[in-house]
Amino acid sequence: MRYRYWKLTADEVSKSIYDQNRVLNWEIKGARQPEDSAVFVGVFLYRRGTPLDYTQIKGIVFYHNNVEKSEVSQVTRFLREKFGGSEIEKGSRIFLEGSREIYSGKDIGQLAKELETRFHLKATISIEFEGIGEEERRKSGLADAKLLPIPGKH
Repeated sequence: MRYRYWKLTADEVSKSIYDQNRVLNWEIKGARQPEDSAVFVGVFLYRRGTPLDYTQIKGIVFYHNNVEKSEVSQVTRFLREKFGGSEIEKGSRIFLEGSREIYSGKDIGQLAKELETRFHLKATISIEFEGIGEEERRKSGLADAKLLPIPGKH
């Protein structure tokens, strides 16, 4: 069974403990206030790779909306310095192919905090797990109120 935790804060994720091998993907969406201005930067990672045309690209990806080109360059530089990778740009997405991958709550929460501080954003995080049991979910420290079971055969 798959489960997605959503609308998590950086602090909630930083304090969580789970089997990193069960994480399928995670996303940090950083919105600039006021939210109705629709200025945001999202950073995400799919364990099995992110589709780019017909190819799966391994590594961290970020997307942006209503962000000045100079700030997009700053975000790109920040992420490349932190995680490495070769930059591939496709529309409003920038792939860091071959970048270092992170899956721990501590690392994801820390990245969210850094994005908030450096780029003046308010971050919300979602994490999707596969094959995580009820006992593991309880021990993770993540709130059941923010849990969405994903039905179907996976």
